[in-house]
Amino acid sequence: MSATEHALGHAHAELMGVKFEHFDREREEVTLRFHAPDCFITPRGSVQGGLVAGFLDEVMGWAHVWATDQAEAPLNLEISMSLLKPVLAGPIVGKGRVVRRGRKVIFLEGELFDEAGNLLARSTSTAIPTPRPVKE
Repeated sequence: MSATEHALGHAHAELMGVKFEHFDREREEVTLRFHAPDCFITPRGSVQGGLVAGFLDEVMGWAHVWATDQAEAPLNLEISMSLLKPVLAGPIVGKGRVVRRGRKVIFLEGELFDEAGNLLARSTSTAIPTPRPVKE
């Protein structure tokens, strides 16, 4: 099963509309597309902040999974997020990359963009590498 199929097989990823687009091995950067559903929208008219963090967590995690040939998955110790513009319902492009990977700690970063390429949110994560759970 490919990482794309694996991601789409989980209810949370299906809810976020995750679609794999590209992995750049040299940069250790993954590009995913999401579709924020209307049910994620608050009365302010934008995606709820914790759900934005979910998009960022997903893209950072898949960067590490792809960088390790799907052998490892990060277990977050800390995530920091900055919301720069409202994230609206509809298509979102996410880019996640491995900044530094050690045997005991990894550093990741992620960004979300609208379809026009405007930066909406960014995040960093400190995580520990763990064997990737397999779906039974």
